[in-house]
Amino acid sequence: MNAAARISPFFTTARLGAAILALGFAASAPAVAQTYSAKEVGNWTVAASKDGQGCFLTRTYERAGRTTLLVGLEVDGGNHVTLLNANWSIKPKDQVKLDFRLARARYADHFAVGMEAAGKKGFVTSFDAKFLAHFAASGALDVSRGKVPVEKLALDGSAAAVKELRRCVWIHKANGLGIETGKDRADGIPADPFAADQGRKPKK
Repeated sequence: MNAAARISPFFTTARLGAAILALGFAASAPAVAQTYSAKEVGNWTVAASKDGQGCFLTRTYERAGRTTLLVGLEVDGGNHVTLLNANWSIKPKDQVKLDFRLARARYADHFAVGMEAAGKKGFVTSFDAKFLAHFAASGALDVSRGKVPVEKLALDGSAAAVKELRRCVWIHKANGLGIETGKDRADGIPADPFAADQGRKPKK
């Protein structure tokens, strides 16, 4: 499987752009998640995605280009990380390899894809299942492109923010959000093959 294929289908720039607008640049909570309202956790904002497929935590740093960091967790356990900055020139769909450093983990030559949202350019990538635990336990995230530093971000309060992020996703799962129900699949398999009417033969 090539590097591009490892990015989840969820990582379309359109969907991520909508998520970023909903989280970092709009004050209203997503309509789909009436059971979860956006929360401020220290310097972080935690909210649900509009399509009900997961939740996000985000933070904007007051520096040149106002870097925005967004970390998403899906109901199926997948994750993604987005970094955006108004001064960056990376183009949408550009493929780059970056070095990510946390207190207890390093992801070297890690694949990322360029994107643009809310007037900023940046990239999106996904990590293994242990990433969020490393993220929560770290005081900083350093990103570089070879020998060129990309960003150095303080992660103070990330443990509490990740805990709230997981709670948001748990609420989605508990309420059945993010799971399509009541409809037969496109391949002809019924939504509920054990329903009473599924075993009956059609009348001639």
